[in-house]
Amino acid sequence: MPLLEVNNLSKRFGGLQAVKEVSFRVEPGMIKAVIGPNGAGKTTLFNLLSGFIAPDAGTIVFRDRPLQGKGPWKIAAEGVSRTFQHIRLFSRMTALENVTVGRHVRSSAGFLSGMLNLPRTRREERDIREQALATMAFLGIESLADADATSLSYGQQRAVELARALAAEPRMLLLDEPAAGLNMRETADLARLIGRIRDRGITVLVVEHDMSLVMNISDEIVVLSYGEKIADDRPLAIQKNADVIRVYLGDDAC
Repeated sequence: MPLLEVNNLSKRFGGLQAVKEVSFRVEPGMIKAVIGPNGAGKTTLFNLLSGFIAPDAGTIVFRDRPLQGKGPWKIAAEGVSRTFQHIRLFSRMTALENVTVGRHVRSSAGFLSGMLNLPRTRREERDIREQALATMAFLGIESLADADATSLSYGQQRAVELARALAAEPRMLLLDEPAAGLNMRETADLARLIGRIRDRGITVLVVEHDMSLVMNISDEIVVLSYGEKIADDRPLAIQKNADVIRVYLGDDAC
């Protein structure tokens, strides 16, 4: 049974059909990539899956439960976390505080308990902090805990954003161009890290332009072009697919 099943998903912005009747499945424990040229609809697809925008048509089923129509907070609570193409950290907050924000989707203390600062709330806040620090340690960035998040280097900010997504204990992690701005060594480290994340039982869906990374880590690849799915297969088959070659290299390459 698939962990995620997307059926005939569509989204239009005015006269632009950003995503058109896209369907695919993601099996538990898989690393699946979504690729395509600029403007193919990849980030729009992620925004649909994570609840930042609502689809015009189609369904998104995660663990046998529909996600379409739910907001980002509820989808995160269902077990889907994401990072962003352009880093989104909270300013005037430390790296650790940013990570604890992700962890709060697993909290149970209500507004009144927080206002009254009850013992249960204080215990839960300690647990949230400890789990956030443990997540940062998994990524090797625990030394950044007290730093102003937005003062960190680009790579460090990306790591903090990833820690925030992992702190929510997702069943599925959506990574939107995680290798953007990384050098070759950092990209190789990222490939190993994504493998370690999968080893923790987290299924990964990744949008990425770095084809060497995609072919190295992916079990399956979905290819989009002008909002439509043109291929969905294993990496070797994708490399040989005539439609994919045409999209990336032009008609003369086929």
